[in-house]
Amino acid sequence: MAANLHENARLRASETTVRPTHCFAAECARWKPPSNVIQITLGHFVFVARGSPQVHGARAGAVKNWKVLETIAGKTSLVIDFGGGIKTEKDVEIVFNSGSALATVGSIAVKNEEEFIKWLLNFGAGKFLLGADVKNEKITVSGWQEETKIWVYHFIQKYIDHGVKQIFCTDVSKDGKLEGPALDLYKNIISKFPELFLIASGGVSSVDDLKRLEEIGCKAAIVGKAIYENKITLQQLMEFNLNAT
Repeated sequence: MAANLHENARLRASETTVRPTHCFAAECARWKPPSNVIQITLGHFVFVARGSPQVHGARAGAVKNWKVLETIAGKTSLVIDFGGGIKTEKDVEIVFNSGSALATVGSIAVKNEEEFIKWLLNFGAGKFLLGADVKNEKITVSGWQEETKIWVYHFIQKYIDHGVKQIFCTDVSKDGKLEGPALDLYKNIISKFPELFLIASGGVSSVDDLKRLEEIGCKAAIVGKAIYENKITLQQLMEFNLNAT
């Protein structure tokens, strides 16, 4: 499932260090070498850390740091996923023309459904990673500043019907707190949409959290603060990735 999107994210057992193959470039305004920003693993997949610049871009309502994207794309072989502030088709074109393989979107799918569906048709649903930021099982937008009355399950179903196969879901009440992920939320989503490539986001504080997410059926997870605060080491992530089912 979604192997075409993530084929380059596979780790080889012969490698002695974890090397990221996805970079959320909008978060990399203060970009460091990839070995310093590696961050997730469940199954065979590794993603690069997500940081505040993406949220800032979302709040600004405009694409930020696309020059950083160009620099990363031009100087590395990373498969890049850019997110933050993508509001128009021109923004999407800039993101892809600047070297990103995927575009992460969230608010536009809530605020302008017709426009986002047009992007799915024009660029292909496989080019987008849809974000669902959630509080009390309802969608929030604009960098978590606005709460809606949209149930996350209705939101996911709507876009599955339009071809979306991969979604990352952030429980905003968990994010950055290192108190564990929203397991019940993810269990509910997986039970309703078993074929969805679901990426968990928010609250991961240990390798045990990653194991629990894998056990309930999450395909990947986003890890950030736990790495920065040395709750999880890169060596632990590499070992987990190699041992994952």
